[in-house]
Amino acid sequence: MEWYPWLNGPYRQLIEGYQEGRAHHAVLLHALPGMGRESLVYALSRRVLCQKPEGMKSCGECHSCKLMMAGTHPDWYALSPEKGKQTLGVDAIRSVLENLYQRSRQGGAKLVWIENSEQLTEAAANALLKTLEEPPEATYFLLGCHEPTRLLATLRSRCLHLYLPTPDEAQSVVWLNKRHPASEQALQTALRLQAGAPLAAEHLLQDDTARQRTALCQALANAVPARAFYSLLPQLNHDDAPERIHWLSSLLLDALKIQRGAASARVNLDQDALIALLANQLSAAEIDAVLARWLRCRHQLLTVTGVNRELLLADVLLEWEQRFQTASLNVLPSFSV
Repeated sequence: MEWYPWLNGPYRQLIEGYQEGRAHHAVLLHALPGMGRESLVYALSRRVLCQKPEGMKSCGECHSCKLMMAGTHPDWYALSPEKGKQTLGVDAIRSVLENLYQRSRQGGAKLVWIENSEQLTEAAANALLKTLEEPPEATYFLLGCHEPTRLLATLRSRCLHLYLPTPDEAQSVVWLNKRHPASEQALQTALRLQAGAPLAAEHLLQDDTARQRTALCQALANAVPARAFYSLLPQLNHDDAPERIHWLSSLLLDALKIQRGAASARVNLDQDALIALLANQLSAAEIDAVLARWLRCRHQLLTVTGVNRELLLADVLLEWEQRFQTASLNVLPSFSV
């Protein structure tokens, strides 16, 4: 599994705890998507389960290390929802917990990795909580999460909370440019659209995704002068609609920043002409209202099971057209980036 330089600090911090015998039995790993959290968990698990560790690293030669590399270590438990399900139920948790109270198969530690702990049902979270309160000897838990507030407060309180900070933007630009050469504007834009998470930014720079974003930007540039926002439907109605709405929302927010004298804080550094067009054609009140509507739409797409995506998107776009046509036609001051 690939390693990333921004993980060095958190890895060292955690391993020192294990080396000095003060490691917390449960760590809540809070990170944005695209931070490489899985690589940190794998390296940490190998080191904790290694039979002959070499300093901060696993030896890579012992039987335990070979089992980890093969993905068959009997004392390493990775939990995630069954295929087609969005939640992790109590039966899966209880099955693993029963094994934890038995003797270690390899005579060392036991480690449980729950990739997205927000997916735990309430019953599953309560079952896990009981074990976290009185964990078996030499047993460790790693719980991944993107939104800690979605977890039970009592569950959070039993864990050491470790946030994986995003690297400095300048360092990430250098790292990204080595892997995916592009203009500095494109690299900075990708990072800012992904809140600084380098791997997520790299995904945004890939040819297919970059073309999709460019096509959406062009469609928006054509729609604004014609007041034909419904024409954006083909660009938005895809399986990754929440991400595309995020791109659209960030452009609207950038236009609002221009209007309010905060151009230096804009995200889409590679779309200055489009942002200026939005700022000059749309009032601040309209942008505020439309932006709020898009954010609600995105939340519905992410949380409502079985929602009709096309109808929802069409409704928002038609509402935007109507709002634009009935808005005051007062001349706006001219804005530029």
